[in-house]
Amino acid sequence: MSQDQTPSNPERSTENESLLTGKIPRQAALTVVLLSLFAVQPAAAQSNAVCSADNLPSMIEGFFQLTTALGIVGLAIVWQADSLIEMFTLNPEQKKGLKRHKRSAMKSAVVLVVLGPLYTVAGSMMGLPLAQCVDLVPW
Repeated sequence: MSQDQTPSNPERSTENESLLTGKIPRQAALTVVLLSLFAVQPAAAQSNAVCSADNLPSMIEGFFQLTTALGIVGLAIVWQADSLIEMFTLNPEQKKGLKRHKRSAMKSAVVLVVLGPLYTVAGSMMGLPLAQCVDLVPW
C-alpha cells in the first residue's frame, strides 16, 4: 500500500485559507492607497475649512487647553494617591509597581504638555494649514 502524495481535503483547505489570508490584506491595502490617491484630492484642494469656520479654531484651542489641564490635574491626583498608598505599603514589589505607575503617569503628562507646542511650531514650519489658525499651546 503506497501512500498517495496528493494532499487530503483538510490540507488543501488550509493551503487555500493561507492564500486567501495573504491576498485579502494585500487587496485591502491597495484599495486604501488607490482611494486615498483619487478620493482625497478634492478634499485637499479645498481651502482650509477649519480656519474659515466661525468658532471652530477657538473651540479646538479650548478643547486642547481643557484636556491638557485635566491631564495635569489627573497627574497630580495619581501622584498624590500613589505616594499615599506607598507610605502604607510594606511589600517592596508593590512599592516598585507604584513607582512605575507614577513614572508612566509623569511620561503621559509630559507628552500631553509637549505635543501642543510641538505641533504648533513644527506645523507652522512645515506649512500645515491647521497650525496657521489654531494655537495649541496650552498656556
